[in-house]
Amino acid sequence: MNGVVAALEEMPPVTRFYTGACVLLTTAVHLEFVTPFHLYFNWELIVRKYQFWRLITSFCFFGSFGFSFLFNMIFTYRYCMMLEEGSFRGRRADFVYMFLFGAILMIISGIFVQILFLGQAFTIMLVYIWSRRNPMIQMNFFGVLTFTAPYLPWVLLLFSLLLGNNAVVDFMGIACGHIYFFLEDVFPYQEHGRRFLKTPQWMCYLFDERRPEPLADDERPGGFDWGEDVEEEPIAAGGEARD
Repeated sequence: MNGVVAALEEMPPVTRFYTGACVLLTTAVHLEFVTPFHLYFNWELIVRKYQFWRLITSFCFFGSFGFSFLFNMIFTYRYCMMLEEGSFRGRRADFVYMFLFGAILMIISGIFVQILFLGQAFTIMLVYIWSRRNPMIQMNFFGVLTFTAPYLPWVLLLFSLLLGNNAVVDFMGIACGHIYFFLEDVFPYQEHGRRFLKTPQWMCYLFDERRPEPLADDERPGGFDWGEDVEEEPIAAGGEARD
């Protein structure tokens, strides 16, 4: 138990919160406290019945415990943590803003595409953003395929097709990830480009760690300026100060 607690404490906070919510929600379904019918994405129920929790729970449920759940959680934890500790290190507010931006894109897409749960698409989005920001890393998929990181989302899409899953979910995650990557990492550096995804200041205030400002000279302890030279009186040869 101590090892589990230690592992949780070592996880970066956003990754710990998201993966923890996924595990807790799946456990609640397994213990029959709630059912998947209360969790899935349904725009009509959200708008007309005010079931706003579905905007969150549809991202946190990956199905019952099993191989599919374990596979998705490993990828979610791994690439969420590598993003938070990698390109978003020291920029927690920007990472949370990326979460919100991607979730909003998927919610808009989910209105027009019949997808019940958006968590798998969100995982693919995280994988896509990480892969585009680490283009030179060599990947090995189950010891069969060797490729560079930018091909990883497409390999996962092919793997989903082989397993008989809905490829629309993976493709939607790739599309949302590409939109974020283009607006954040490509377009601002083009001629006449600009940055659209600027993190609001209130999010920076809430999520970024604030370092203490250095003390002014008159606020330093002791009340004495140790950097100021002190004028000494000359000492006579006999060891007494001259009058």
